[in-house]
Amino acid sequence: MTVEYIKGMTWGWIGNSEEWRSNEAERSMEEMTNLGINWTAIAFQGLQETAHTPNITFAEPPMVADEDVRWAIAKAKNLNLKVILKPVVNVKDGTWRAHINFFDIDVPCEPTWSEWFSSYESFILHYAKLAEETGCEMFCVGCEMVQTDRREKEWRKLIKKVRNVYSGMITYNCDKYQEGEVTWWDAVDVMSSSGYYPVGSWKDHGPRIKKIADSWQKPFFFMETGCPSRPESASVPNDWDKNRGQVDVEEQKLFYQDMFQFFDEQEWFYGFVLWDWPAKLYSLEEASENDDYCVYGKPAAKVIKSFFTSRSG
Repeated sequence: MTVEYIKGMTWGWIGNSEEWRSNEAERSMEEMTNLGINWTAIAFQGLQETAHTPNITFAEPPMVADEDVRWAIAKAKNLNLKVILKPVVNVKDGTWRAHINFFDIDVPCEPTWSEWFSSYESFILHYAKLAEETGCEMFCVGCEMVQTDRREKEWRKLIKKVRNVYSGMITYNCDKYQEGEVTWWDAVDVMSSSGYYPVGSWKDHGPRIKKIADSWQKPFFFMETGCPSRPESASVPNDWDKNRGQVDVEEQKLFYQDMFQFFDEQEWFYGFVLWDWPAKLYSLEEASENDDYCVYGKPAAKVIKSFFTSRSG
């Protein structure tokens, strides 16, 4: 399969009906294109009560409605961006989705994998159909669902159903360090993971990931990667709480410089969808005091633009 080099940014997370379809959201996406991107992941959430309850709700306030998602896709396409539609399950009590889990053997009076996958299927197929109707170039069937990765049979069944309603490319976004744990990569078109690896570690992780991608003979890209602008965050870029409230925009810049320097000569690698760009931006005047992942108005933005504009595709 031919995949152009992905120079992307995630937009709109976590998906809020009060922030999408607004003048601010429109300006946000327009500003995002100044990074030299050619793809965006439109990312939003569905919700379940706990990591061990099987029912997922979606498209209900305050989550984004279908008309909000359609608006975001249309806006991206108007800006000549290719779109990855990325519906993601979150847990209401704050537990990370990687911990969603059930007994492998059904137990009476306990929630089951079959119940959860039935609800997840409804969630994913709803948006797969929407992705087809709106012409999204790629669809992400799951994100960082670490404890579910072992349920190969259910994932294959789900992806087969997605293909019945969606004709574009399909990816699954596994978590960092988990690239070699997924046993059903052949069911998707493109492999992807969350590339939150520590600064200075690419010489170890790059070759490891390449070996895995080569073994499946699939294109590979980072569906997520990025770094907060906080002290020491480049060493633990996946930690969204570390040193919260402290700002170090040079630390974020260092992360991107290190990552791009390594991947600049990796011909096997198909690109990045960076994390992330909100629907409601802070002002440029506030950029130097913002400690989050967004790079708007920060030194990292220039590093990203320079790298992306130098790449073909």
